[in-house]
Amino acid sequence: MRSLPGRLERDVGAAVVDFALVGALVTLLFVSVLQVALVVHVRNTLIDCAAEGARLGARSDRTPADAVTRTRDLVGAQLSAGYAARLAGRVSAREVDRGGVLVVQVSIRAPLPVVALIGPAGTLSVRAHAFSERQ
Repeated sequence: MRSLPGRLERDVGAAVVDFALVGALVTLLFVSVLQVALVVHVRNTLIDCAAEGARLGARSDRTPADAVTRTRDLVGAQLSAGYAARLAGRVSAREVDRGGVLVVQVSIRAPLPVVALIGPAGTLSVRAHAFSERQ
């Protein structure tokens, strides 16, 4: 059996290695949680923007084209102008019949923000509806 001072000498520097390994794992976990939070935030913001655009496009004095413009403007104001610019051609609005009721549907196909707001791949699709006043 070795003496206590002999065992302590072998463990010198082990705390540094433990800190580095555990610190790396904790940092990775923290960044992953932040990334999931960002994706959920962007998704909820896009849903809100699409719903607001659909409400505007459903008014009797407006058209679905107004809904597209309003949705893009809201995305630019809420997230960023660069992210909204990447939505060109990915925001659409049309009137659809849902069980005999005419509604305005706004759809957004947005890039999935994988690394901050500049994600490389993936798509996030959201839709919103509003009761049309033109019935």
